[in-house]
Amino acid sequence: MMKLFTAAALALAMALALPHSGASAPAGDEILVSAAISLKNAFEEIGSAFEKGTGVRVRLNLGASGLLQKQIESGAPVDVFASAGEKQMDVLQAQGFIFPETRRNFARNVLVLVVPARSSLPIHSFADLANPRVERVAIGNPKTVPAGQYAREALTKLKVWDGLQSRLVLAENVRQVLDYVARGEVEAGFVYASDVPAAHGEVSTAANAPEDAHEAILYPLAVVQGTGNRGNAQRFIDWTLGKSGQSILAKHGFLNPR
Repeated sequence: MMKLFTAAALALAMALALPHSGASAPAGDEILVSAAISLKNAFEEIGSAFEKGTGVRVRLNLGASGLLQKQIESGAPVDVFASAGEKQMDVLQAQGFIFPETRRNFARNVLVLVVPARSSLPIHSFADLANPRVERVAIGNPKTVPAGQYAREALTKLKVWDGLQSRLVLAENVRQVLDYVARGEVEAGFVYASDVPAAHGEVSTAANAPEDAHEAILYPLAVVQGTGNRGNAQRFIDWTLGKSGQSILAKHGFLNPR
């Protein structure tokens, strides 16, 4: 069975098991994939399909892309990194933490503004967030969460950011934003279109961000330099880019990377 590791669990495991940053990733018939938490449902299914097809087990470490980047920089025993933004992968590539020839974009996404399904507030666009009745808006921390970075870009371009900052509720990752909105703890929040089904009808999409309001939301993945299992790490990438992986991603709301 595929094992699911939270970022906190992996950090603890690292502290107990890694005497130095040069420790390598698990070898043999198991790989560890650090993936943006927006990929949770899709990668759980891809991991299971990959395991059935190859016999190689997949462990998932899910979290905000920026935090996963920091883990890799600190020597986390990761085989594959899948980010929700190019910025985090760019930094790792510049520092020599990934094999650049293995880097590929495998999916795209759309930034959306969501509200609680039972909300009666007239929120149908980003500009509607200026309504004083909108007291709290959840956003992934732009320092570590790509969705938060994209939201800040869009809100800035649409001239809403400055007036909204005092009402922002910063979340650790995009799924936490989704939870805040679903529970009605905020009036609105920014997530990816692929996240909305995970709320099981508890949120509604109020508006899509204009594509030209932020950088393209591309998901890259690559083999991490410290891997002790590069062959199977590359097989996982190939599987994700192949027909089976792309079909699963599409099923979970992700778009083709073009």
